[in-house]
Amino acid sequence: MARVMLALKTVLSSQDSIPILVFDEVDANVGGETAAVVGQKMNQIGKKRQVLCISHLAPVAAAGNSHYLVEKEVENGRTLTRVRLLEAKARIDEITRMLGGSGDAARQHAEELLKA
Repeated sequence: MARVMLALKTVLSSQDSIPILVFDEVDANVGGETAAVVGQKMNQIGKKRQVLCISHLAPVAAAGNSHYLVEKEVENGRTLTRVRLLEAKARIDEITRMLGGSGDAARQHAEELLKA
């Protein structure tokens, strides 16, 4: 359903007047080239609208103009959520982590994704 909405919003983004679109894990159950296309489509919509996307896939996250890291932790029995804007180096680190690696190859892949 989320991908159907993404497709519709991609086509209609120049016609409707909705200023902000939120996609929650629109990339669930996709990977590889499909994930890259999802990221590209959201970037395309973002040229005309504000797009907020919750994603766990590096190609989708790398397609955004900004990257926020959302972290949850429990302190004294309460769940706290922290949201932090990632600057360039931290963004590379997070994309590398999302790729499942910490080695040179994963870091190089993260840098390439962010250049695309």
